[in-house]
Amino acid sequence: PVPDLVRMGWSSQERIDAIVQRTRDGGAEIVGLLKAGSAFYAPASSAIAMAESYLKDQKRVLPCAAYLSGEYGVDGLYVGVPVVIGAGGVERVVEIELSAEEKAAFDRSVAAVRRLCEAVEL
Repeated sequence: PVPDLVRMGWSSQERIDAIVQRTRDGGAEIVGLLKAGSAFYAPASSAIAMAESYLKDQKRVLPCAAYLSGEYGVDGLYVGVPVVIGAGGVERVVEIELSAEEKAAFDRSVAAVRRLCEAVEL
């Protein structure tokens, strides 16, 4: 999906690379600025965004751990994917087109989560 933005002229590869680097460095920056309590910032911010979308029926697309029932070829597992959150909670899972490399990484992640669940007998 992100490479499509470059291909369609909506962004440049340099801009995408800068966003990726900023994302990688963001955690360290937050720790440096907030010191104590920095581990709570991202989860709290995400929880607020989800609650606001639910309470105000904003139907925002947000990354969440959602229960999949066939989406992305996964059944019966909570996986981090984009979802639409509105007054009905998770109203739908947004299935984005993944490259072969992205799909392979996604599948490895799903397999790792399954192994962890099996290890604790969930």
